[in-house]
Amino acid sequence: MVFVVSVLGLAIIQYKYLEIGLNLAKVQFNQKIALTSQSIKDGLSSNNALTFLVGKAITNDDTYFKLSLDSVQDSAKYFLNDFITQALVDNGIETDFTFRLYTRDSVFQLNSPKVYKSDEKLLTYPLEIGGYLPELIGKKLVLELKFKDINTFFLSKLNGLTIPSLLFLLAIIVVVIWVLRSFYWQSRLITTTNEFINNLTHELKTPVFSIGLATKILESDATNEKKPFLAIIRQETERLKKHIDKVLELGSMESRKKVFDLKELDFKPHLQKLCEEFLLMAPLEKLEFSFNLEPGEYPINADVFHLENAINNLLDNAKKYSNNPIIFLNTKTEKNKLVIEVTDNGHGINEKDQSRIFQKYYRVSNGDLYKVKGYGLGLSYVKKVIQGHNGKISLVSKVNQGTTISLIIPFTKHG
Repeated sequence: MVFVVSVLGLAIIQYKYLEIGLNLAKVQFNQKIALTSQSIKDGLSSNNALTFLVGKAITNDDTYFKLSLDSVQDSAKYFLNDFITQALVDNGIETDFTFRLYTRDSVFQLNSPKVYKSDEKLLTYPLEIGGYLPELIGKKLVLELKFKDINTFFLSKLNGLTIPSLLFLLAIIVVVIWVLRSFYWQSRLITTTNEFINNLTHELKTPVFSIGLATKILESDATNEKKPFLAIIRQETERLKKHIDKVLELGSMESRKKVFDLKELDFKPHLQKLCEEFLLMAPLEKLEFSFNLEPGEYPINADVFHLENAINNLLDNAKKYSNNPIIFLNTKTEKNKLVIEVTDNGHGINEKDQSRIFQKYYRVSNGDLYKVKGYGLGLSYVKKVIQGHNGKISLVSKVNQGTTISLIIPFTKHG
């Protein structure tokens, strides 16, 4: 609707400008006609070859020439027509016209070679001729100029204004239509993708629930030797369940639904627990993990579930993208903000990929990183979670040296 109104508004403005241009062109045309009229009057006022020939034609005098009267009149018509044409061109008027040279009583008259029909819309400019010709016939003589389709002539003079304006208007329409089509296509693609993800994750929930239930049943009769392995299965099942929930929440974020339930709390105990759990898993995952939490409370507005998922995601990435993972989590305070840093010794990320690494579905696709399976959702999820906490995410990375990702979250006002 806004697009239609905008285009109509531009068209109306263009029409108004064109109308103003035509009015200015008419004023200019009338000024040129005035100059032309004076030039014609001056040319026909004296006794010269042209006025002598015209005088013989309008008085039907064939005694001077050895030609028939019709030939004399035809010659006079064409010579007078050429004279008027030249006078118009000299003053910048190049358009079709007709003329009629006559007296008020129509006793003497001479018409142009071309004659317009009486029902056509014409502009008429009568000029009273003085000097030789009126004195010859003893009557007032009028030269009447008529112009047809003068608007076409005016528009031709305004081409420098109208054609570019119309082209710009057309270009605006084409660009806006293209943008709207692209937006519509992208919206449909996002909707279709989210529907697919939602359907897939809901389908995955059933086998995950079955695995969890089967694990609990096996744990009741398991030997001490098997219990640690069942505990790992249960823990990984819970983690997979969280990942499924995370993907569902990511779809909700794309739909701009409110998914974060922020509450003011001390996040340090939650972060401490998260680090201790990951530390227990480190030997089983064959990695080195250490952490350092700055003393004191971490008062922030947080959705614990999503923020823990985001940090777990960073730790999992650090583990996956390293051959012999050495991971370090550190916290510090900067300008009343909590900074959580996750550092690894992994493959690192090229500069050209760093600006796109947080985009949805984007994955670095060179070198050994092909070996890591995924869908490019993890870091996109992390960024959306941190943005939902009114925070920022930054990355420092060098190829073959490792990566540090920092989560920066503001403390509460009294923190």
